[in-house]
Amino acid sequence: MPRLRTRGHRERGAAAVEFALVLPILLLLIFGIVEIGRAYYVQTTLSAAAREGVRVMALQNDTAAARSTTKNVAGGLAVTDSQISVTPTTCSGSTAGTATVKVTYPVTLMSGLFGASITLTGTGTMRCHG
Repeated sequence: MPRLRTRGHRERGAAAVEFALVLPILLLLIFGIVEIGRAYYVQTTLSAAAREGVRVMALQNDTAAARSTTKNVAGGLAVTDSQISVTPTTCSGSTAGTATVKVTYPVTLMSGLFGASITLTGTGTMRCHG
């Protein structure tokens, strides 16, 4: 009987060692999922902001309003005017050109496992005067 008790004790130690070997891989997987999910959220937010900004530019022909709309739609992201590119600066004339709003935003990664930061870009293009 004491022999069975000793054997069970050894198996508990083996489980602890196996857990210690699997834990870093599991944590790496979890941090990777969180980082990718956060980057995806920022990317979709930037794309939506650029799309709404270019819509305002194409319809109202107002660069300031396009920048303001882009920043408002970006919501929780601290997007500045220097990160928003609006081309052309006017949507005027008889020929209907295209307007483009491009938003670049640096994302600081939380874990640092995949580098310190990445720069994401959202772009919207629309025909002027709609």
